[in-house]
Amino acid sequence: MESGGIECLSVGNSGNHVERGKNERTMFIGEYTHTVDEKNRFSLPAKFRKELGKRVVVTRGKDHCLFLYPHKTWVSISEEVKKLGHVESDHRYARFTFSGASEIEIDSIGRILIPEFLREFADLKNPIIITGVHDRVEIWNALNWSSYRKKLESEYA
Repeated sequence: MESGGIECLSVGNSGNHVERGKNERTMFIGEYTHTVDEKNRFSLPAKFRKELGKRVVVTRGKDHCLFLYPHKTWVSISEEVKKLGHVESDHRYARFTFSGASEIEIDSIGRILIPEFLREFADLKNPIIITGVHDRVEIWNALNWSSYRKKLESEYA
């Protein structure tokens, strides 16, 4: 079940569809509540599926969420990591991100199966929250997201 949020690059007059210019990059926005099935799969928001394609890369993210990237975005990130200097914090970040990454196929009805070690890292239990954050999708434990969102709201609202 999806609740709230839309994906938008530039919105047409009706406000409910996405139009994409040829030079525009993928952008994900919105917040969705989904459930994990008995086989540990969950559906991605329908509005994200076209931009994600059939292959995605999921990895450990900040604040114990998961980062999910379209494969083409992950390739770009990989190229940027190759350019990093010899700063230890950059190498630690790359090690954390790449060692925890897993390439995943999206099935024909838009579901994915997250590896167990990543589900444990993010403490994914029903329900889960899926958020669009510019060029990536984040997957959160609902209680962790609620706590984090309240913190953000107190800082920015």
